[in-house]
Amino acid sequence: MKTGTVRWGKAIGFAGAFIAFLIGSGFATGQEILQYFTSYGYQGIFVVIAMLLLFVYVGGSFITAGFTQQFDKGSDIFTYYCGKYVGAFYDYFTIAFVFMSYVVMVAGAGATLNQHYALPVWVGGVLMMVLACGTVLMGLGKIVDIIGMIGPVIVIISIGLGLFAIISNFSEISDNAAIISAGTVTEAGVELDLVYEATTNNETETLPVVMKRAGTSWFTSASSYVGFCMLWLAAFLAAMGKGAKSKKEARIGSTLGAIGFSAGCAVLMFGLIAYLPDIAMSEIPSLVLAGKVHGSVATLFTVIIIAGIFTTAVPLLWQVSSRFTKEGTTKFRVVTVVLAAAGCFVGLMLPFSELVGIIYVINGYVGILLLVFIIVKDVRVFIANKKAKITTK
Repeated sequence: MKTGTVRWGKAIGFAGAFIAFLIGSGFATGQEILQYFTSYGYQGIFVVIAMLLLFVYVGGSFITAGFTQQFDKGSDIFTYYCGKYVGAFYDYFTIAFVFMSYVVMVAGAGATLNQHYALPVWVGGVLMMVLACGTVLMGLGKIVDIIGMIGPVIVIISIGLGLFAIISNFSEISDNAAIISAGTVTEAGVELDLVYEATTNNETETLPVVMKRAGTSWFTSASSYVGFCMLWLAAFLAAMGKGAKSKKEARIGSTLGAIGFSAGCAVLMFGLIAYLPDIAMSEIPSLVLAGKVHGSVATLFTVIIIAGIFTTAVPLLWQVSSRFTKEGTTKFRVVTVVLAAAGCFVGLMLPFSELVGIIYVINGYVGILLLVFIIVKDVRVFIANKKAKITTK
């Protein structure tokens, strides 16, 4: 095995899977972008930059650790970084969070079809459960192949949608960003100097617009966002890294994935700012932008959102099932079906935007602590490698 060998098709596949895994219901619907990026106005670009730098580092660390260590289970990466006891905590904590994130995916699918087609929320939730469960039963190899192809397509389309919003309403971006900066921060989010009309029992009243915000500053928002994504990515990238031909191939794949995903976040963030009054309190803000293009585009983008949710729901469900059972066994299949159904039931109980704000933010702060262990471990490995080279000379 050549240490510098790079199969570009494989590296791009890694990048696609990296992107696809992170897209999920939050990115595809725009709700995640709204709370973590758009709600900070121009400061949202700081969130993007911090996220990109951290993703390049931790993504490369995760995938190369999987290549060099060849873990029996992807979750073994937590023991590698944190030791036996802290590693065990992160192992079990992450599995619980990953399952809760699958719940968010189900809720996002239900909210999407409900907003655009006025279908009962359970229709989208059950559809996502069936699609995710069926794909997980195919195994990890098929999962990477499938979502690796879908991920880049979704990001390209999302960037196109964001660019349309930016170009079509460019003159409003500066004013809308100023409205966000001047907003009053409350426990519910940011109260903006905007109002919307609500009709109840044939009576119309004007109400203040409150946009949900993750974190208390752009820094805490970036930390929380990268934190929960790290908990998602660790075991999955470690498992992918086992199939790399070299460290270089693995790192190129994860770096391209980080760049592509960050670019999508930045463009969609500005697109949402451009139409702030329309999207500030929407459950599915991306659909609002799509509707600005044309009604048929909104219908098409509904499919894109469902595909984006699917590409994240599948590896999330796979991680939980494979953590407790061996892939391909009867027990694996039974556990997968049970978990898929249980997550669907829970996901249909709470509003989608509330789930994003509660589950992602809280777990994000726990996740970012993992960064300290990663840095310490990488420094130790670097020093050990340097000493080994000196000794052999």
